[in-house]
Amino acid sequence: MHAALRTVAHALTLLLAVACGAERSEERSGRHGSDSGIGEGTPDASSAFTVPWASSPFPTVVAPNDNPTTDSKIALGRLLFYDPILSVDGQVACATCHSEVWGMTDGLPVSVGHGSGLKSGPGRTGSHRSRRNAPTLWNVAFRENLFWDGRAASLEDQVRFPFESVDEFDRSFAEVVLELAKIPAYGRLFSEAFGDEAGNSITEVNTTRAFAAFERTLISRRGLYDAFVDGDLAAMNPHMISGMKLFASEGCVGCHQPPLFSSERFEDRGVPAIRGIDDAGRYETTHDERDRNRFKVPGLRNLRDTAPYFHTGAVDTVEMAVRREVERSVASDGRRALSDTEIQDLSDFISKGLIDSRNAPTRPYEVPSGLPVPIDGFAIRR
Repeated sequence: MHAALRTVAHALTLLLAVACGAERSEERSGRHGSDSGIGEGTPDASSAFTVPWASSPFPTVVAPNDNPTTDSKIALGRLLFYDPILSVDGQVACATCHSEVWGMTDGLPVSVGHGSGLKSGPGRTGSHRSRRNAPTLWNVAFRENLFWDGRAASLEDQVRFPFESVDEFDRSFAEVVLELAKIPAYGRLFSEAFGDEAGNSITEVNTTRAFAAFERTLISRRGLYDAFVDGDLAAMNPHMISGMKLFASEGCVGCHQPPLFSSERFEDRGVPAIRGIDDAGRYETTHDERDRNRFKVPGLRNLRDTAPYFHTGAVDTVEMAVRREVERSVASDGRRALSDTEIQDLSDFISKGLIDSRNAPTRPYEVPSGLPVPIDGFAIRR
């Protein structure tokens, strides 16, 4: 009798499990349903769905031989990154334009440098405006050329440019290094990171190396797309899967190559110049007429958090950026026009499938200079 009751109970349990599973499958079916071409609900293992491009492993960060990454360098680089001792007014740090709150950018169409106080974020205003939108630092470790025009060839090389700009730090790099050398706390940190080089480890070269070591930690690599590639076919919903297929079929992968969803290409996408700003893009570095008005192709990892988009900050949302790129491809490349639903699916794949900000840095409460750390006073948390 007891055995019979156990058998009945077991059967009821199985029936309930099947019913619940069917319910969950219906809940995941999304707006496409059977019209999506993907099938009902989120694909399971039996669908044998594959990524629509050659899958390759996420690359490993490789530091140069003369600047191997160490914990002490990273710790030093982080403090320097947030220290406003770098700027002429003692209020602007690297984090002012590359904030963890705004996808390692600043939420502005073009960045605003010294003379505008400690508060950063979309409300920051001032007369010292740069010519371009601040590029994100996510996955900058893998970049072969830095800045929109590719003028820096390494992370170590790029450090000096904000010092040279009259609208950013507007302060001699050599002068800043001399001031760092007067601060005992930095003396200890540099010695820990680089050893005691003839009694003075605080040099311009070591300062650039510390910045670079920190920036190589800003890696975004584990979004829903990556879980999907690894076999979790429920990680992306049908909209995102449809967007991924469109990403391949409509040629987006030519410039935004997986798994980084970036490339070293420079392209002219017809983005109108900002009124009153003369900007020839890559041409300013190479002086090759073929590079006029070409700008670095941005990476799409964590794109959702880095608005506004393009080198001028021309549009405010991922969907607007996708729509503009589609219109450009139709007009100049002969691509087909996409429906509103297709544009939304592409946007969903980029803005939801490629997000992973778990390696975002933590802003220190204080820095060795003793100066107040810049704050995101205008932040609107997403």
